Amino acid sequence: MGLIDLRSDTVTRPDAGMIAAMANAEVGDDVYGEDPTVNRLEERVAEMLGKEKALFVPTGVMSNQLCLKVLTSPGDEVILGESSHIFNYETGAPALLSGIQLHTVRNADGSMRLPDIESAVRENVYYMPKTSVIALEQTHNREGGTIVPIEDINAISRFGRTRGIALHLDGARIWNASVASGISPKDYASRFDTVSVCLSKGLGAPVGSVMAGSAQQIEMARHFRKIWGGGWRQAGILAAAGLYALDNNINRLADDHKKAEEFAHHLEAAPKVHLLRHPQTNIVIFSAIGISTEALTAAAEKRGLLISAAFKGKIRAVFHKDISMDDAIIAAETIVKIAEAA
Repeated sequence: MGLIDLRSDTVTRPDAGMIAAMANAEVGDDVYGEDPTVNRLEERVAEMLGKEKALFVPTGVMSNQLCLKVLTSPGDEVILGESSHIFNYETGAPALLSGIQLHTVRNADGSMRLPDIESAVRENVYYMPKTSVIALEQTHNREGGTIVPIEDINAISRFGRTRGIALHLDGARIWNASVASGISPKDYASRFDTVSVCLSKGLGAPVGSVMAGSAQQIEMARHFRKIWGGGWRQAGILAAAGLYALDNNINRLADDHKKAEEFAHHLEAAPKVHLLRHPQTNIVIFSAIGISTEALTAAAEKRGLLISAAFKGKIRAVFHKDISMDDAIIAAETIVKIAEAA
């Protein structure tokens, strides 16, 4: 079989339509605010999320960190899930870039419970950090692409507003959540002060994320984007890919969810494979009895299947536009055979 790459939905390649859009992009110098394609992308995302302004940046980490930067002051604290991307996979950036600390609470299914958040909020005394932000993740990567229920988001948002605490959404895969739930990105985003969304995951663009918020927040974020080395010039070539992705690759995410479902169905029938949970979107997390994650991923690679030993004792498979349904079935059969032979 040919190589099947399920390590992430970031491994996709631009298709012919996207390449044509990039090649024909109208460009200018974005540091001067003169790239018309970047401007169109930022206006489009701001409108889709119901925010005043948006800012195109190279990566999801930069987007999340800019959001935290504009919502906090040095010494503040952010409440977020213990398995969140910001806490686990952004290399300690909040402390380094913004001088803030993170206070984690349980989120075993991707959602956080309001009593846990309430107990994490600091008292208003001078010798404690100020709780400035509550950050959620949609969909939740480490918990297997789970969708945080809108009821939980509403409760947390109301609590934050009541206590004067800002809300941030790491919406890297908000598009998957929207397609699966039927709730629009704007509806999700309305509960938050800032939102970060990714174009280079399920949507298939080669580079880029976008943060959205108020005009004042975006003005401040643009300043820090420059400080952090994120000012770019003729970025319209990349923005054109993002616009193409928004036009063409959102609804097709449902196909990725079906591939994950089929993949999971085959694994669930195997006695030596254990799923963390049945997939809701495009991510499946599992483990195998009697074989280490390292040994399983190495054996899979020898058979032309790339998967990620992303978490301690668990393996992640992520489905995307460059994977067919047949690929998903072959991948599952490969894993089952390796597990059975262990």
